[in-house]
Amino acid sequence: MKILWICPFFLHPTDRGAQIRTLGTLKELHKRHEIHFAALNDPRNLEGPQRSSEYSSRHFVAEHAAPARRSIGILPQLASSIVHPLPMAVFRYASKRLKETVDALIATEHYDSIVCDFLFSAQNLTDLGQCVLFQHNVETTISQRHVEQCLSPLKRIFFQMQTRKMEAYERVVCKRAKHVIAVSDIDALRMKQMFGIDTVTSVRTGVDVDYFAPRGSSAPTSDMVFCGGMDWLPNVDAVVHFVSEILPLIRDRLPDATFTIAGRSPDPKVLKAVQGLTGVIVTGKVEDIRPSLWGSKISVVPIRIGGGTRLKIYESMAAGVPVVSTTIGAEGLRYDDGDDILLADNPRAFADACIRLLSDDAARRRIAKTALQRAQNEFSWEAVSREFETILENSRIDSKAVRARAKQ
Repeated sequence: MKILWICPFFLHPTDRGAQIRTLGTLKELHKRHEIHFAALNDPRNLEGPQRSSEYSSRHFVAEHAAPARRSIGILPQLASSIVHPLPMAVFRYASKRLKETVDALIATEHYDSIVCDFLFSAQNLTDLGQCVLFQHNVETTISQRHVEQCLSPLKRIFFQMQTRKMEAYERVVCKRAKHVIAVSDIDALRMKQMFGIDTVTSVRTGVDVDYFAPRGSSAPTSDMVFCGGMDWLPNVDAVVHFVSEILPLIRDRLPDATFTIAGRSPDPKVLKAVQGLTGVIVTGKVEDIRPSLWGSKISVVPIRIGGGTRLKIYESMAAGVPVVSTTIGAEGLRYDDGDDILLADNPRAFADACIRLLSDDAARRRIAKTALQRAQNEFSWEAVSREFETILENSRIDSKAVRARAKQ
């Protein structure tokens, strides 16, 4: 097949879970198909376009720099979000240049399939009717959970307003798309129920099992580790909750227990939460997350907000590190609670699960071994890409009709 893939960013540097998912899928598809990749890119990011040949045959750049969420530059967008019909998380990725580029490609090339990667890309396509929409999350669900966990009245009002806009926009886009790909059965069901669509199929999440495979003995780093970008609100909420509500309960029993927070751009709330705590390390960006996993006894995922699936869980499993997670943290993944993961949804239960694994070497090794075997047998990117490929084959477009509309 000849596939046009539209994305809100290039895939390097790869520091977001959704980037990892797209990159793993595209690398496998690229082995068998011609991929044209069109995406927004901050002009300061030279690595993204330079490395695009790893997963695409041709790439097309639309320069675009969305202001960082904690920068002064975000203030005009915050002000605009009050009156703008689209949620701010969407309209900050609007690009006339990318839209014109996509229109020109569709008008001149003979594509068998067009993939709109992420909800945020949809506004940069003129015709969604022939596109497969790749939904890494149900964005409305994430927004709703922000509202539920928000303690500030003003922020709650803002998130409620954004949630209403997100739900309206996400419904329209999902209905217009030729087909929707979800990352879990739970997300697929949610979209059917929330947006009234039937043309949605789930594709499981994968992991690079060879890359994360344990390398024998590793230098110890900490007892517990949390891996993930620390400028993403669900991760910030999870870490602050863990440090303030769960870690003290663990240290009541294990006073010397250590904790590492490994991920880019630590939010000020995280730095404030760990201030003065001994045995807690905030690494900031790490070039290779594997040593942080291999050197830890357990991986914790105390996520309370979120949607889609957490790649960090499969990465931990593939690295041979047992996981303690909330139910929301493990949502949409395949697991057996008690065999290859431990789930807990309140601070006391979460702390007890961590204490159990930190105190019982045999239990920790057993869960790690079971999880590793499952990751290696079921979660390779090659297997995931075959599922994705089947959906694209079954959703082939009428290229002549699409080109004719694009030229109008």
